[in-house]
Amino acid sequence: MERAAVRAIQAANPLAEQVYQQLKQDIFSFSLFPGDRFCETDIAQYYGVSRTPMRDALFRLLREGYLEVGFRRGWKVSEIDFAQLDQLYDLRIVLETASLDKLGSTAPPHPHISALKAVWCVPPEARETDPVAMFSMDEDFHRGLVRASGNGEMLRVHDEVTERIRIVRRLDFLKPHRTSATYEEHAKMLRCIDRGKCGEAAMLLRSHITQSKLEVRKITVSMLAEARERKLPFVG
Repeated sequence: MERAAVRAIQAANPLAEQVYQQLKQDIFSFSLFPGDRFCETDIAQYYGVSRTPMRDALFRLLREGYLEVGFRRGWKVSEIDFAQLDQLYDLRIVLETASLDKLGSTAPPHPHISALKAVWCVPPEARETDPVAMFSMDEDFHRGLVRASGNGEMLRVHDEVTERIRIVRRLDFLKPHRTSATYEEHAKMLRCIDRGKCGEAAMLLRSHITQSKLEVRKITVSMLAEARERKLPFVG
C-alpha cells in the first residue's frame, strides 16, 4: 500500500491507528510473544475499543506479516523468520554501501555526516548506555548514511527494511560490549567519509552490518523469552 493511502487511512481512523501502534509495541516488546494466540473479542475488551478499530489494526498487522489468522482458530502472533531476517540484513548492506558509493562522488563536507559525527564521535564518558536509546540512535545513524546519498527511493526502501528487522534489532543492544563496539565502528566510518575515503567506509560498514547479522543469528527462543516484558491476560 502506498504511503499516501496509508496516511489517509490513519487520518480517517485515529482510534484504529492508536490500537495498531499499541499492538505493534506489544509484539516488539514480546508482551505478545511469537506463537501466542488470542481472539478478537478478548483483545478488544482488553484495549477498551470496539471490534471495528481492532479489526482494522489486526488486519494491518496481518498484511505486514506480524500476525496470522485462521478460520475458527483466531489470531496468532507470527513466528520470527530468521532466514528472512538474514536476507533483509543482506539487503541493508546493499543499500547502505551503495549510498556510500554515491556519497563518494561528492566532495566533503557533508552536512548529514557532520550531524552524525556530533552524536558518535564523542569520548567514552559522553556515550549513551541505555539500550532503548541506543537502538533508536543506531537506526538514525544508518538511515542518516542513506539520506546523505540524496537518493529518496533508496531511503524509502531502507525505511521499509528497517521496519521489518526492528523486532529483533533492539536485542542487539542488550549486550554492553555491542554498545561500545557500535560507537567505535560508527566513528571510524564517519572519519573515513570525512577524509573522502568512502570505499574504505563501505568495507567497514559491510563488516559492521555482517556482525549485527551474526548477533541476530545467535538469538534463541530462550533469549526471546527472557526479553518478554509481560504476558497479556487475553493470550491463550
